Amino acid sequence: MARLRRRSYMLLFLLVLFVLGTLMGLKSLKPIDRLSDLDVLPIRGEKVDKHAVGSDVLSSTGQERAVASNAKPASSNPSTDRGVSYDVHIFYYTWYGNPQMDEKYLHWDHILVPHWDPKIAASYPRGRHVPPEDIGSSFYPELGPYSSRDPEVLESHMEQISTAGAGVVVLSWYPLGLADEHGEPSEDLVPWILDAALRHNLKVAFHIQTYKGRTERSIHNNVKYIIDRYGDHGAFYRFSLRNGKVLPLFYIYDSYLTPTEAWAELLTFTGSHSLRGSEYDGVFIALIVDEKHKHDLLAGGFDGMYTYFASNGFSYGSSYQNWKSLKDFCDGNNLLFVPSVGPGYIDTSIRPWNNHNTRSRVNGRYYETGLQAALNVKPEIISITSFNEWHEGTQIERAIPKKTIRRVYLDYQPHEPDLYLELTRTWVEQFRKDKE
Repeated sequence: MARLRRRSYMLLFLLVLFVLGTLMGLKSLKPIDRLSDLDVLPIRGEKVDKHAVGSDVLSSTGQERAVASNAKPASSNPSTDRGVSYDVHIFYYTWYGNPQMDEKYLHWDHILVPHWDPKIAASYPRGRHVPPEDIGSSFYPELGPYSSRDPEVLESHMEQISTAGAGVVVLSWYPLGLADEHGEPSEDLVPWILDAALRHNLKVAFHIQTYKGRTERSIHNNVKYIIDRYGDHGAFYRFSLRNGKVLPLFYIYDSYLTPTEAWAELLTFTGSHSLRGSEYDGVFIALIVDEKHKHDLLAGGFDGMYTYFASNGFSYGSSYQNWKSLKDFCDGNNLLFVPSVGPGYIDTSIRPWNNHNTRSRVNGRYYETGLQAALNVKPEIISITSFNEWHEGTQIERAIPKKTIRRVYLDYQPHEPDLYLELTRTWVEQFRKDKE
């Protein structure tokens, strides 16, 4: 009996020692020990202001969205409160559709565009893509083949752009009732885009596309329509000129298709239907493709030039080696030079014969090379091609690995789907520091 009692005391003593040891061990743990692996690290190795990065990552909760919707309209100078820069513009497209929102797929089912030379065209496949497994892109979006009319998609897009630090959404725009040859009219989406941009402290500029019957007179009407309809919105972008004026900024795609003399009638003070000095005056940015275009756009009365194409070497304007001379030309003629940088280029999903213009992303190095080339010429504005031009593989929107029976899509591995958002954020911060 005594032996049993001693054994019980011994077991009780050991149990007490075990409980005390466990409590001492738990007390010695610090929160930092368990969270240290979650520190935000830059991709490249530059120092990143963690506080600024953290404040720009938007939560998807309803409470966070409600706060964003009450944000005050920002000025035309770089924003510091949410970390976006209004000197970084990003091209944005709203031509996508799916059966859930649009009763059919739009653009994801893009045709395989035949080569203009019938002999070359005969060597390549014809037809169109069949979503959702087969889409007109070499990458696959994290959101799937979405509709641009889906409010949740729009909210996600504005959140991603804000997270990347780009402050101005450059909206691909067609007049009311018009669209590109593969899509449908989407001008009615503009109010929704403006509202969503405002919730995320972003601005919206307009990228006027080519359309049937476009002339300098129709552009006059387009500018008047846009300013009358959207000019009072808090997200409508205006650019501050050195003379103190604050004017709307418009990108004009394929501007070289209109004769220089016609542009001069619209964009010089002596033009027969000039916008200059009127309530519809603005900052008009022309597309520079060939070297001769710089003289044409100057004579036509434009205020600057942008390069758009994300394929280095594709055109004179998109070749990094020419940016210094273009910037010098602009400085000497009081013009804005807006270099356009992209993460890569691949459009063989819709133009299978265009492989020679493909530019590999090289895990982000191609993008960073272009961004450094842009910063080197010290521009007022940098533009990014693009947020979501999936057909040409220039998107920085989140993409995921995808494999089907017939296709293996490209992706951002070994990095995460937000690699190019993070890289953009890093370089936006660098751009801001350089300008300061």
